[in-house]
Amino acid sequence: MTSPDPKADLHHYLQSARDALLWKLDGLSEYDVRRPFTPTGTNLLGLVKHVATVELGYLGDTFGRPSDEPLPWLEHVSETNGDMWATADETREFVVGLYHRAWAHADATIDALPLDTTGRVPWWPAGKDELTLHHAVVRVIADTHRHAGHADIIRELMDGAVGMNENNDSMMPGDSSWWEDYRARLEQAARDASKDG
Repeated sequence: MTSPDPKADLHHYLQSARDALLWKLDGLSEYDVRRPFTPTGTNLLGLVKHVATVELGYLGDTFGRPSDEPLPWLEHVSETNGDMWATADETREFVVGLYHRAWAHADATIDALPLDTTGRVPWWPAGKDELTLHHAVVRVIADTHRHAGHADIIRELMDGAVGMNENNDSMMPGDSSWWEDYRARLEQAARDASKDG
């Protein structure tokens, strides 16, 4: 029996979320990766841009390891939510490349520092701005998985594609008629429950 490797475990879950999120862009047009799907503008490429920014912040700047990656959307106060969407000039290749560079930078931080290393989050209030590398990695994992879930829903609504990756749809077996019947049963259960409430 081998001893556990906490860094390897954390990295595994972080990388699985990264891969799942990027996979949701595969096969889509420039319009489809950018179009807002919710009233608050949630879009696939914006999710990738956001998580890249989060990784560079929490797993770079927080531990005195700035990436020197230009992030102009953080510098312009006039652009609210600038990290949650890609401008027409920010190509898919640029955003995905930024995310890959953020991975490499974050992974280098995780490899270089002990998990109990304390860092300071520059955008948190003074006196409440410290956290350990372990806490920062868990925070980034949670954020990335949350946004991968958003991407799952957007992609399913867009074209029906579901799953964690191309080799694992993580869905119960069933053809389209089974899923239509299943959804109809859920709809009926919701209607029945609302009659009692």
